Amino acid sequence: MRVLLVEDDEQMADTVRRGLTSENIAVDIAPSGEEALWRVDADIHSVVVLDVMLPGIDGIETCKQMREAEVWTPILMLTARDAVSDRVAGLNSGADDYLVKPYSFEELLARVHALARRDSGPRPVVLEVGDLRLDPVSHQVSRGEQDTEVTVREVAILAAFMRRPGRILSRYELLELVWDGEVDQRSNVVEVAMRRLRDKIDRPFGTESIQTIRGAGYRLWVPRAS
Repeated sequence: MRVLLVEDDEQMADTVRRGLTSENIAVDIAPSGEEALWRVDADIHSVVVLDVMLPGIDGIETCKQMREAEVWTPILMLTARDAVSDRVAGLNSGADDYLVKPYSFEELLARVHALARRDSGPRPVVLEVGDLRLDPVSHQVSRGEQDTEVTVREVAILAAFMRRPGRILSRYELLELVWDGEVDQRSNVVEVAMRRLRDKIDRPFGTESIQTIRGAGYRLWVPRAS
């Protein structure tokens, strides 16, 4: 496995590199977004570990440009603990997962391995499932020819489902993906958010694309090809 680590802090980059190398993972280091864009085009990587705070173009813009260049390597974005907007923006720009600083090396390693197992085939920045369409960057959602207004949080929820069509996402997974686990698991925020999202993308169109799987979670229904 080869990982591209995009980190401008030399000490942090060296610490992570030594840890990954000890696990038989080859590591390339890019200290800026500009160099990262060059490296992903020149070499083949299993995973990109991308810090949000970078000199020059930041991690979010770097991620966006990678996806626009049709680089589909899984991206793990590193974000600040108090920057919820960074995490949402990172996922919306095309990142696959994020890790909050400070983090343990064991968790970083586990997430790198999980992302490396994913298919890195083409994944368009604009997501489409049936007649449902989402542009995570511009936050535009439409069903058929009709646009629908959604919140930033609802964009993050919808993107989580549309990047995994047909897969069941549990409450816990949604709390981790969208709320970063910051909400008490006993809270009903997921149920409330799912109800509001259905009120916007399903009920006005007489469809039930977001399905509740009793005892398991939720999934986005994938229409069969006719």
